[in-house]
Amino acid sequence: MARTTMELAFISAERVQFDDVKLVKLFVGDEPDGEKDLGISLMSMGVTEDALDEVWEACKGFDVLEPIRVTVEIERGSKNAGKFIVLHVESAKSAQAAKPAAQPGQQQPKPADAPKA
Repeated sequence: MARTTMELAFISAERVQFDDVKLVKLFVGDEPDGEKDLGISLMSMGVTEDALDEVWEACKGFDVLEPIRVTVEIERGSKNAGKFIVLHVESAKSAQAAKPAAQPGQQQPKPADAPKA
């Protein structure tokens, strides 16, 4: 199976529970194609059983349209179409904050000169 990470806009999450079945669906938005949708293109993705609670709890902290980073596995669906299964979600803001970005015009430190004997 292929695995990828995407940055999308958070729309909503939905949790369904009946009998012994628990499901979580993640609804996200992407840029519209201008032909079939305008404003925002909506997508839904199922969440892997191992990450149901983790994804649900993470989604509680997101604002509508907040950029999120979604890690998915792509399974083969009907007619060989890709089926996205969510493994992990996190705020794209916190993911960016974790990586120190180089400021424009800022020089990188140079390695120290080797001692001369």
